Amino acid sequence: MLLAVVANTRSGGNTDPDRIIRLLTERGATVRRLTLDALDDPLGDGVERLVVAGGDGSLGVAARAAHREKVPLAVLPTGTANDFARALDLPRDLEQACALAADPTAATRHREVGLFGDHPFVNAAAAGLSAVASRRAEPHKPRLGPLAYAVGALLAGATAPPLRCRVRCDGTERFAGDVWQVVVGATGAFGGGSQIGGTRPDDGLLDVAVVPAGPRVALVRRAYGMRRGQLTEQADVPHHRGRKIEIDLPPGTPFNVDGDVRECHPALFALLPGGVEVVVP
Repeated sequence: MLLAVVANTRSGGNTDPDRIIRLLTERGATVRRLTLDALDDPLGDGVERLVVAGGDGSLGVAARAAHREKVPLAVLPTGTANDFARALDLPRDLEQACALAADPTAATRHREVGLFGDHPFVNAAAAGLSAVASRRAEPHKPRLGPLAYAVGALLAGATAPPLRCRVRCDGTERFAGDVWQVVVGATGAFGGGSQIGGTRPDDGLLDVAVVPAGPRVALVRRAYGMRRGQLTEQADVPHHRGRKIEIDLPPGTPFNVDGDVRECHPALFALLPGGVEVVVP
């Protein structure tokens, strides 16, 4: 099997391209090594699978390339949070992940890929506390790993102000008011193990969950719901679906998009038609 392999060495602390290539070739694969920037170009003749090693922020670009080339995507989760791997129950041990990526008999599962403007994402894009928490977590990642997101969330919850927000799904207004957070989800996973819950991988729709502003002490219940993957089950959390989602926020408001902080105004969300096939156990 010929694998195109991309390793984002800026992700986490376990992305060693030489070790990854050795593990894949020991399993009988032939490897064509590429850079993340090269994914905008054709992968080349004969590639049967695209393998990406890195964090969640690397996966969207790789998923779009796998979709374009009509090959499955295999994930080596070597980032800090690895929420996509958690959501799909993919192996997070590197040797096991490489064995799966090089297994020509492995199954695949269809997953939707979101677009934030023209930027692809596989998990979630969130504004409000999540984006603040991501910034606050960044300096703690080398020391704390995924626990850095919990530290960032605590700091954000204690200090960040609510946002004025308006949400439209397929042109129909679904929410207008002040929010602590608004999340657009594909898998709906974010923040080192949290999920909004209620997402469907094959319905052809994005999910949007809104956490309305209120007393800060109530954020404990919201955090618990996210850690349990049950945020959308809370009765006072608006949850809607749509093919196209528009979110109006104050100018300059950033989104946490699969762990990377980005801006896009206006904030427009859609799905990459057809999604991607992901190699699974």
